[in-house]
Amino acid sequence: MTSVTSRRRTAAVLLGLAAVVLPAGCGGDGDGDRGGDSTEHAERAAASPRATVDVVATRLDAPWGLVTLPDGRVLVTLRDRAEMLLLDPTTTPAARTTLTGPGADALASGTAHGGEGGLLGVAVSPRFATDRRVFLYRTTDAGNEVVRAELDGTTLGALTTVVDGIPAASIHDGGRLAFGPDDDLYVTTGDAVGGDEAQDLGSLGGKILRVTQDGDPAPGNPFAGSRVWSWGHRNVQGIGWAADGTMFASEFGQNTYDELNVVVPGANYGWPVVEGRRADGAGDDPEHPPEAYRDPVVVWATSDASPSGLAVTTRAVYLAGLRGERLWRVPLTSGGVGEPQALLAGEHGRLRAVLEAPADDTAPADDTAGAGGRDVLYVLTNDTDGRGSPSADDDRLLRVAVAD
Repeated sequence: MTSVTSRRRTAAVLLGLAAVVLPAGCGGDGDGDRGGDSTEHAERAAASPRATVDVVATRLDAPWGLVTLPDGRVLVTLRDRAEMLLLDPTTTPAARTTLTGPGADALASGTAHGGEGGLLGVAVSPRFATDRRVFLYRTTDAGNEVVRAELDGTTLGALTTVVDGIPAASIHDGGRLAFGPDDDLYVTTGDAVGGDEAQDLGSLGGKILRVTQDGDPAPGNPFAGSRVWSWGHRNVQGIGWAADGTMFASEFGQNTYDELNVVVPGANYGWPVVEGRRADGAGDDPEHPPEAYRDPVVVWATSDASPSGLAVTTRAVYLAGLRGERLWRVPLTSGGVGEPQALLAGEHGRLRAVLEAPADDTAPADDTAGAGGRDVLYVLTNDTDGRGSPSADDDRLLRVAVAD
């Protein structure tokens, strides 16, 4: 691996009004989830812990999805190529294999790539050791869909459709997949530039879905017979869970606020009526009362974040920033969340995905975490997605050790 301290030293790290930490909750929820008791304004990002970076893999073409297999190898999806790479991070550089087989052929021939669509999220079954199932989110000519296939070595079996009918567009396609603590599959979707989709419970657009491995509504969903878990979303591309079961989601704003939300079943997060806090969007319209929507716990200016992937560790929530070109760390506290801390600002370009590395993963050699402990993460850069300024080695998979 190659150790990296900074790739873009000329970048200014003047964060300005970087983030606002807000109390969680929506009128009458009473669910006792994470969130502060008062609003805190962070005029500058809080002092950041030390982050040490190693380069695991280079020259990845528009990487998007990222997940580890039980044996520690890493699956990466390539959005525009509609290919899947299997990386071995224990070798230097990481040995890579492009998956083949009927599933790989079907991805290449049936995935529509353009704008923000293509081959996006990937998740591995909680029972992968026995069922070998891999789940993928992709764009087709008919819309976005979730498919599954069995992975045997480096061979991807035939695709089975799990969920279809998800609206697609050149932007706002959502696309993240993750299995929750309940072993159900969660799917994030975008509004496909149709804001009304997010407020329509009959549409799968602008939602977080919760389904079984066969794509049926998971038992216990908040709306009878529906796959919808939460609604009123513009474009969610990151989800994860704290040890206590709290679910977090990162969401792109339009022009004003990006969001970190605590997700509760059945909650409406306001888009397109509200962007950011209820007080900033909903007015006196009786059809859109502020108490109908749930506030985020943190908001950022869109230039500072544009958060895509998200990871939750025992210490913090991490968000990969595209426009912001930084990794945001939001500490978890006994009362909710603390002030956001900016890591890697301007050093590695656009960041697409972040994932906690396996517990036995080796941290960078010069890491000095000390007694406070550390988080070890995989981070995907995303300068080859058509909106960045790629170098010859882009894009890269990084291993980042964050010391408390």
